[in-house]
Amino acid sequence: MKVLYFDLIGGASGDMILAALIDAGVPSEKLAEMLAGLKLDEFELKSSSISKNGFQATKVDILVGEQPPERHLKEILEVIRNSSLPVPIQNRAIRIFQNIASVEAGIHNKPIDQIHLHELGGTDTIVDITGALLALDFLEVTEIYASPIPLGSGFIEGAHGQIPLPAPATMGLLKGLPVRRTEIKAELITPTGAALLAELVNEFSPPPEMKVEVIGYGAGTRDLPVPNLLRVMIGESAEAGEQIRERLILLESNLDDLNPEIYPYLMESLFNAGALDVCLVPIQMKKNRPGTQIQILTETQKAEEMRAILFKETSTLGIRQTQLDRYSLPRVTKEVLTSYGSIRIKVAGEGTDFQKASPEYEDCQKCARENDIPLQQVYQEAIKVYYEQEN
Repeated sequence: MKVLYFDLIGGASGDMILAALIDAGVPSEKLAEMLAGLKLDEFELKSSSISKNGFQATKVDILVGEQPPERHLKEILEVIRNSSLPVPIQNRAIRIFQNIASVEAGIHNKPIDQIHLHELGGTDTIVDITGALLALDFLEVTEIYASPIPLGSGFIEGAHGQIPLPAPATMGLLKGLPVRRTEIKAELITPTGAALLAELVNEFSPPPEMKVEVIGYGAGTRDLPVPNLLRVMIGESAEAGEQIRERLILLESNLDDLNPEIYPYLMESLFNAGALDVCLVPIQMKKNRPGTQIQILTETQKAEEMRAILFKETSTLGIRQTQLDRYSLPRVTKEVLTSYGSIRIKVAGEGTDFQKASPEYEDCQKCARENDIPLQQVYQEAIKVYYEQEN
């Protein structure tokens, strides 16, 4: 199984992601040929080799001639739908721009169809997003991981004046994703970079077990205290049928005096901090008191943070910690086009006796609401289309 890891050394932007993928083996001429499917004659893709802090890297520039200064979502979607890009690429690009527009609409308190995307509606953003999707498709990557996202600080000049960093659109797009604070006074993650990572990355974590075969570096424009680079590593992980072994930490604590209203907040805090799983188990404690055992499965390097959350947010006086091995089936994400819309399918143990396929809940929920039909109907249609497509 081919795996890609985004190591966000100096953050991420659309052009840095694109540059790193070119550096990792996507010929820029081939990418330009594929991007011609956008049917836009107002841009030129230029890639060059530069040095950043002693690292040789690829720099990408999208040279744009005359273009509309800004586009509404409808205009962007028309460009994508009228293109000759593969349908799965179109669907993912549309989903990314809809996510961007939804965040912008919330920020400005306007209907989504009235939002001007300003810089995010430019030709360069369309090229960055569709180019990254085309490049990943060319590389035949099946699983994508990334390091936690670094945040800078300060201010930049935007269409509405001074904007704090991270930009509001960026923060909206990063909701639910793991971030880390830095002391760098610069924009480390752009809205386009955040939108791509939110759509593409299956898991934010240390590098998975893999045999690294290719390394690529994508350079940003600025000079920073750290190398302004995004590194990608591509390699093979477990073959189909092999089980993946991970060394993890299990944290447990028994509670009989915590207000039940605290548990939902506690679970959300733990998941936001990177917990892999959180369970609440009813137990009978000393003096025959009913209680709750909280179980947290986490990566080793996050155990200390999880313990801190438990001590801070609960009444516990002690936490048990056990190191254990987890065996799991290798997973890939595929996409099917149903009569209700595009739906991602999570496939585990592909090609083995243990193969399982499950539609992505958020996609099914969205299609059910848009078509005013039962959620179960969407699930059944997605599974049917998936197996028809596989056979």
